[in-house]
This record gives sequence, C-alpha cells and structure tokens, in this order.
Amino acid sequence: MSAKPVEYRINASQFERMDEAGIFKGNVRLELLEGSIYDLPPISLLHARCETYLIGRFLAPVFSRRFNITHQQPIRIDDFSEPQPDIALLRWRDDFYHYAIPTPEDVLLIIEVADSTVETDCSYKIPLYAKAGIAESWLVNLSEEQIELFATPANGVYQTNITFRRGDEAQAHTIEDLIISVSDVLG
Repeated sequence: MSAKPVEYRINASQFERMDEAGIFKGNVRLELLEGSIYDLPPISLLHARCETYLIGRFLAPVFSRRFNITHQQPIRIDDFSEPQPDIALLRWRDDFYHYAIPTPEDVLLIIEVADSTVETDCSYKIPLYAKAGIAESWLVNLSEEQIELFATPANGVYQTNITFRRGDEAQAHTIEDLIISVSDVLG
C-alpha cells in the first residue's frame, strides 16, 4: 500500500517565525495565502511607477493625516493568510501599527496593482479580502488599463464591482473624498 502525500498548511505565526529565523534568504517577496507560501514576481517599472504615483502624489499628501498608509506590508487576515497588499489605507493609530500587524477590522481600502499578477489577484486575493469582510478593494489592472473596484462584502463575496477606464474618475465607496483620475494613475 502506497502512502498518500499529506498537505501541510503553514499558519501565520509559523510563517513569521520562519522569516525571523532567516529561512527565507535574500530579497524574496513572499505571501501567505490560505496556508500556502507564494513567491511574488519582481515588480515591473510600470507597476512601481503606479505605486509611487498613488502613494507619493495622491494618497500621502491628501490622506496621511487621517489614515495610516502602508506599502507592501502584511495584513493578518486570519490564522492562515497574511497577504502583503501593494497599498492599504488603515484606521489611524498613533504607533503606525508598530506593535501589531493590521487585521481586516483596521483596513478601510486595499489597492492591488497588477500586470503579471492579475489572475492571482482576481482568483485568490480579492476573494480572500471579501471573505475577511474588508470593505473595499481596488485592482489597478495595468494590462487592461482600468481600475476595478470591489465593495460591499456579504457572505464572503463582494456585491459591488465597478470598472473605471481612462477618462473616468474612480471614487471610493468607503472614503467619500477619495476620487482619482484613472488616466493619472495609469500614466
């Protein structure tokens, strides 16, 4: 009788201890999604430019006194998922989450910028955010030149899905005065 392989899921605490122990060498970018460790691809120049614009030219100047803005920092979704969204707007904390990893209750908006990761973001991350009850997520889809807004999670699924294209202004559902030109974001 042959032995059947056993799937082993890593929890967030184990993942963090592995990182602290130096198991993940070099400049690797890893995420924990539903117990599995994913190696993230390098960020393209277009992806980096988009993030830099969003944070440096738009979000930080307008919202940094009201929200904590993180860039590729972990969010503890549950015991088995700790994604690192490209950008997250979090409820204000004076310590800037220095002593705690933010959880879904802290998140007002997640922005994922994607060129090579569109499929993964749509198949895994956006649904994971909906299941966690995160009020709103955006996917800046560089390949399709659009921003996809996902909001109003219910029963683990986003009920609202709006696509904004060049020439449109994307307006957040959770942050009333967050309105941005899609053309400016895409460059």
